[in-house]
Amino acid sequence: MGTADAEVQIRREGALGHIHLQRPKALNALTHGMILAVSQALATWKDDPEVVAVMVTGEGERAFCAGGDVHEVCRLAQRQGVDAAAPFFFDEYRMNWRIKRFPKPYVALLDGVTMGGGVGISVHGSHRIATERTAFAMPETLIGMFPDVGGTFVLSRMADGVGQWLALAGTRLGPVDSLAAGVATHFIPAAAAGTLIGELGRVRNAAEVDEVVAGLAGSVEGVSEIERHRDAIAAVFTQPGLDEVAAAAAVEPSGWGREQWTAVLSRSPTSVKLAFAQLARGRELDFEDCMRLEYRMVRRVLAGRDFFEGVRALLVDRDNQPRWRPAALEAVDDASIDAHFAPLDGGDLPLDWVPA
Repeated sequence: MGTADAEVQIRREGALGHIHLQRPKALNALTHGMILAVSQALATWKDDPEVVAVMVTGEGERAFCAGGDVHEVCRLAQRQGVDAAAPFFFDEYRMNWRIKRFPKPYVALLDGVTMGGGVGISVHGSHRIATERTAFAMPETLIGMFPDVGGTFVLSRMADGVGQWLALAGTRLGPVDSLAAGVATHFIPAAAAGTLIGELGRVRNAAEVDEVVAGLAGSVEGVSEIERHRDAIAAVFTQPGLDEVAAAAAVEPSGWGREQWTAVLSRSPTSVKLAFAQLARGRELDFEDCMRLEYRMVRRVLAGRDFFEGVRALLVDRDNQPRWRPAALEAVDDASIDAHFAPLDGGDLPLDWVPA
């Protein structure tokens, strides 16, 4: 199998199935066409005996993948409605599931910005490799969204409130903290990427993939902010409700908690409340049900307002002055949050290897 176009290159390199995202001017943000191409490649390669492992990389030094092309999704939804925009997420979440359930080693090189959809195309794989340029975040509450692409599962299982902190505040992690959070499994310098790809192309089995990655991996220098603030993160972000989070942040003795809560309050109040409820549910669900839950949620977000306002303020007009509605956490009705999780009239997201 070998394809190449302006957005993503999918090719065989010996035993390696190589997916290369190539939209560097857009920080390799995923379009719907890229998602469909990757998903189809995984369906083909899972049964191909000549493909021992899959690797995904991004073009350029700035970003692995900065997310999905939400600007285009918003334009589509505003012009044609929810049913026109929802297929982007339908196919993206199915791709996320295929990565999670891919039966062979899946190696993602998180070289540069790795956010949103870039997390979804990487974090569910077996090997997530940070470089000195890695910048990981799930900043969806900043644009009136929620941490999707499997964030329900991944973030809800991070220890000591770290996932809750990342979901609500949208904090950016470098390579040291990407390892500390479990987002990355290894650190390899960016200069060794070519060597990694070449050696993976010669492997004969999954055990040799582990050996190649381990042989190139090393330690990364720097101070872990997660470790430095772990007690404060746990004290603030393991609370059972948002009122309790706010109260714990106010009395956290170092002042770090107040800084983080201030960051949370700058996000969409609806998104903050939604993300908090999302992760509480996610702790009790398996991966498949987490993805089904997210598809229910995103259909409701597309029918709302804050997502479009957040994208406008951050990505279109870039005035960084979103006008959230409601504008405060206390004004967000609990029933409106619960409605995001209700079953869909058309049924839940199908998760399989069959073309949609």
